[in-house]
Amino acid sequence: MRTASDKRWAFAGHALMLLLSFAALLPFALLVISSFTSESAAVRNGYSLFPEAWSLNAYRYIAGRWDMIGRGYLVTFTVTLMGTAGSIIMSAMLGYVLSQKDLPGRKALLFLVTFTMMFNGGLTATYIVYTQIFHIKNTIFGLLVPGLLMNGYNVMMFRNYFEMTIPAALLESAKIDGATETKTFFKIVMPLSLPMVSTVGMMVALMYWNDWTNGLYYLSPSSRLQSIQTILNNINENIKFLQSPELSSTVIQNMELPSTTVRMAVAVVGILPILFLYPVMQRWFVRGMTVGAVKE
Repeated sequence: MRTASDKRWAFAGHALMLLLSFAALLPFALLVISSFTSESAAVRNGYSLFPEAWSLNAYRYIAGRWDMIGRGYLVTFTVTLMGTAGSIIMSAMLGYVLSQKDLPGRKALLFLVTFTMMFNGGLTATYIVYTQIFHIKNTIFGLLVPGLLMNGYNVMMFRNYFEMTIPAALLESAKIDGATETKTFFKIVMPLSLPMVSTVGMMVALMYWNDWTNGLYYLSPSSRLQSIQTILNNINENIKFLQSPELSSTVIQNMELPSTTVRMAVAVVGILPILFLYPVMQRWFVRGMTVGAVKE
């Protein structure tokens, strides 16, 4: 039976969690409300949960470039799906191999994977290799491969999960029944690893969705393969350029461009798909993080 003291502590705990949840949601509410605020009111009073005047000018400005933004969404969705699927398969396969304690050269492979988590060749060397050797500039691979498709941290998470969760007796029984390593991996190991697959998939999808540096490095400004984040960043930079004092045209300088509120609208447009995806994946994400991060 719960005592009165237990009930008071439970009430205090729920109240505290509600307060923290409200504090976490408050910035998002401010972001959305600010995007619907009038530009003049935002400049005069700053961002507020209760704006002086409402306006859709920021979204009208973005909607006027919807052909470009829609293409950017299509590119980002395609790259995110392809990159996430490829990253999960490669990371899981390598993690499964490294989880086999009788693997010849296992320590050397573990060292190589760990080494990539701490050191890299630098941006200049990476750019030269990808553009002059692999020739990925102005191709879809410029958004897929560099820095995102293979991650040593994800490999180690899969390896730890397989070692901690998948019973060795189950794998041994599959081999006795005549299952190959490929069949064991795809028919037994992967279905039992949905929490880790969801965890790594969520992290990789977020990286692909929010990535704009690869588009900046490996795509030309006129490329039709630019992602939504790169396009939205370009819109923001264009507004700042149009309002710069170096422009001699007084007509452009006197235009009421939504430079302040458009930043909020850009953020809302960029983050909406993630806001819908994360609540669905949260249960698996937390479970996979707590299990896969444990290291013996």
